[in-house]
Order: sequence, then structure tokens, then C-alpha cells
Amino acid sequence: MSSEPETVPPNRTERVAAVRPAYQADLAEGLDRFFEPRRTTCPWCGSPRLTTRLRTEDLIQHKPGTFVLDRCAACRHTFQNPRLSPAGLEFYYRDFYDGLGEKQLGNTFAARTKMYEQRARSLVPFSPAPANWLDVGTGHGHFCAAARTVYAETVFDGLDFTDGAELAEKAGRVERGYRGSFPELAPGFEGHYDVVSMFHYLEHSTEPDRELAAARRAIRPGGHLLIEVPDPDSRYARLLGRWWLPWLQPQHLHFVPVANLRGRLTELGFTVVAEQHAEPHDPVDLLAGVWLALDATAPRDDLPWLPNPPTALARALRAAVLIAGIPALLLATLLDRLGVKPLSHRLGVSNAYRLVARRD
Repeated sequence: MSSEPETVPPNRTERVAAVRPAYQADLAEGLDRFFEPRRTTCPWCGSPRLTTRLRTEDLIQHKPGTFVLDRCAACRHTFQNPRLSPAGLEFYYRDFYDGLGEKQLGNTFAARTKMYEQRARSLVPFSPAPANWLDVGTGHGHFCAAARTVYAETVFDGLDFTDGAELAEKAGRVERGYRGSFPELAPGFEGHYDVVSMFHYLEHSTEPDRELAAARRAIRPGGHLLIEVPDPDSRYARLLGRWWLPWLQPQHLHFVPVANLRGRLTELGFTVVAEQHAEPHDPVDLLAGVWLALDATAPRDDLPWLPNPPTALARALRAAVLIAGIPALLLATLLDRLGVKPLSHRLGVSNAYRLVARRD
């Protein structure tokens, strides 16, 4: 009696080696095609009064390139300039949420159930029993799965531009998983949803205004929009500089001050019924800053956008640097969770804000 040999999935080293030729071919064509022409006016208000706020590199994946964030002196909107082109978005997102990065990020998102439940509860005072809810930028649907503990009778759908929404539907985390662009799909959702949520989604969008208009179209009159984004006015953004995790270059394209977002929602026919700063604060700023600095100092890991794998000596040096940094990482964790978190809003260091808005 014979049986087929069991297939052993490739390990990470093998997976990196398999995609290295494609990355090297992309890089051989140069980086210029990954960027659009530089803007001379603010994409939010049109003012030409722009200054450079930050110049940095990809501190997460360490893909090559330099990324610039400009700030508008008129409305204080911060945005990536020059912005990634469609080719750049594909290149820099590749293997971040999917491929090589899928397992690690998937585990991270799956472990944040309490945070997701807290996000869902923030809507209870304004919408205690919504019939249906569309989560835009749902990823693999972990928020929707957790939110069911708060809204057991609500039907949750998810939308994402990756295949995550489809996988979320297969896994049962959402009723329907839509893949594609929200502004392009919104006409099919006309006035359908009681709630639309965008948790750390708007900063990834190339055109935030179109996303907000799409939300208004999808929400029925009297329904609610729930938005959470990084706060560019956080003192940590200035104190930590390039080591502030929410800058997340090059994936984050827009950083909208809360006054700007409130104003735009009002223009679109929403009434903001809640603004929160302490609640959405994620207490990881110091920990993440220390880790990013250590990771940037240590020799690189095996990455397919580098021409060759690291040597044994480089691997040993990297391990030594990271081990030496453990005390600093532990101290940063304690400060984040026990020292700063209870006072985050009072100190002005909350790294995110959340708005609840009712469609009039």
C-alpha cells in the first residue's frame, strides 16, 4: 500500500530565496518609477505653503528608498511628498501584509482582541443595536470577529483591497468579504449600512476625501461612521521623530489633524458626536522606538530585496545587538504601559484619535 509523500512547506530561507530574483529585477529598473511627481500644493486645502516635516527610510521592511513627509503651514495636514505611484504601492506593500509578512502580522492582529472590543464598545452609546456594519480596511477580519462579543446580532461585512477580506469570509469572521476600492464599490452599497468603520485605514488611502464621500454614500441617514487614525499632533511625533511608529513609511500617505477631519465630515453632512484621544492610544511608542533603533543599528536579516543573504558573522552580530537591547526594551514597555498610558491624553502623547460621526 503506497501513499503520497507529505509535502513540507518551504521554510523562510527558502521563501526568501524564491522571491529574491523578482525583487532584484524590480530594483534593477531604479526607484524613480515608484514615486509620483512632487506636489507643490497641499492635497487637503490647496495651499502652496509646504515645509518638510520628516525625511526617513523604510524602518520596518528596510526596502530601499527615502521618503519625505511635508506639512502644510496653512492647515497643518501632513502628507507623503512625493507620493508612491501605483508601482510603488505594489512594491512597498508586497510581503508586508501578505507573503513573507503575513504570518507575523496575522498573529499580531489576532492577539489584539481586547483592543478590537474596546473600539466596538465606543459606538454603543450612539448605536446600541446596528443591523449591519461594514468594516473598511478589514484585513483578515479580526476586528469583526471580536466585535461580535459586543454586537452579537449585528451582521458584519468587511472590505479590503487585498485578498484578506475574501479570506475573512472563508474563515467566518465576516458575512461578506469585498475585495477592491471602497470609492469604486460604494455605489453598490447606497444607504445600506447602519455603521461603517475605518480603523487605521484612512492614512493608507491615496485620496482620503474620496473614502469619506464613499462612507457617506454607504451609510443610511442616521447611521454612523467610526474613524480612528494616527494623531500627527501627538507630542511623541515630535519627540521621537523618525522612530515614531505611526509614521510607518512608506505605507502611510496622509496624516490628518483632528480639526481638519471634523471640518471635512461636517461639510459632507455628518455631525461628530464623539471625539476620543485617550481611549485609542496604543501604549507602544517607546517600545517601538527602541526596537526600530536597535533593528536599524543591527546588521540586516535575510531579506529578498538585498542582493545576498547575510553571512554567519552578520547573523551573530545582529543577535548580539538585539540581545544587548533587551533591558532597554523592557524598560520602554514598563514606561509605555505603567507610566505614560494613564496620562497619555493629559500629556498630549496619545498616538491616535477616534471620531464617531452621525450621517444627517
